[in-house]
Amino acid sequence: MEIQVIQIGNSKGIILGRAILERYDIRNKVDLELRKNHIKISAQRQSRDGWGKALNEMNSRREDILLIK
Repeated sequence: MEIQVIQIGNSKGIILGRAILERYDIRNKVDLELRKNHIKISAQRQSRDGWGKALNEMNSRREDILLIK
């Protein structure tokens, strides 16, 4: 995919369209990784993302018993 790089003050930036933002669940921040010959942009995962599902699965297997005696 090719997109235009635009001037933003003394910097440059790109605009990600609504479809991309929704498809990759991009909200307020992204993770940016600088690689040797490219830049990787990833949606930031929310803290504790997926914990609810994991805890429900543990409960269904009765693996959520308190271990402190």
